[in-house]
Amino acid sequence: MTMNLSFEAPDPLDYFATLVQSDEGFPLLEAAACLGQIQLPGLDVQGVLSQVDTWQQRLRQRVATDAAPMAKLLQLNQYFFKELGFGGNLNDYYAPDNSFLHHVIQSRRGIPISLAVLWLELASGLGLEASGVSFPGHFLVKISLPVGQAVMDPMTGQSFSREDLLSMLEPYRPGGKGDDFDVPLGLYLQPAPERDIVVRMLRNLKEIYKSQRYGAQWLAVQERLVVLLPEGWSEYRDRGLAHALLGNHGAALSDLECYSVYAHDAVDAEAIGRQMDLLRGQLKSSR
Repeated sequence: MTMNLSFEAPDPLDYFATLVQSDEGFPLLEAAACLGQIQLPGLDVQGVLSQVDTWQQRLRQRVATDAAPMAKLLQLNQYFFKELGFGGNLNDYYAPDNSFLHHVIQSRRGIPISLAVLWLELASGLGLEASGVSFPGHFLVKISLPVGQAVMDPMTGQSFSREDLLSMLEPYRPGGKGDDFDVPLGLYLQPAPERDIVVRMLRNLKEIYKSQRYGAQWLAVQERLVVLLPEGWSEYRDRGLAHALLGNHGAALSDLECYSVYAHDAVDAEAIGRQMDLLRGQLKSSR
């Protein structure tokens, strides 16, 4: 007896939600690769992971397991930036493709955070103690070495001095230069949790799609942000606004009502209230 078996590919959003349920063992590379399904729902995510795994194996073969951390770091940077040719897409920095790992792998060009995700995976394969740093304005990576910590630009491999970092931070300090309230630099260099890295990647995409009024893509981003941040009420608001842009009045109203209930003392409460009244009117007129 012959049995015909058919398997349906998992829904991209369900697949993503399954991956990011827990912070323990959070699969950063796979979760980040899944973002490509916003653009290409049928993307072969496992193919992306397989390519990175191939690079990782090749790199391991050329680095002794007992090599010093600095030697491993130098080999990693030589392989990633020189041989594979990864770098920043300075000619089209704000293109959505820069946030999709399958495109970054193909073009060898990305933005700091997408390049960092790939670099960190290779660093992990070598046993290096490395992490992402959600620095204001420019995502960084840092590596623990016997001589101390090195903070690096994932677009170039350049290491930053303390003076470099303070200069980069200056525009983002609460009161600007010379402000009495001086937040220690170390607080800006804390390791970024994997969930926060994916959130930052999505918010980069959100700004692009929202500004260009690409409603379907913006909604897909918001769906994932709500999954990642189930109590991030502003993400419900923005999902509602994306629904409204697409004419999904009922779904939009539901999300904005959720925001109005849970986002206490929201500064935009009056504007959101007007938007909800408009949506109620649209729903009523369509009945």
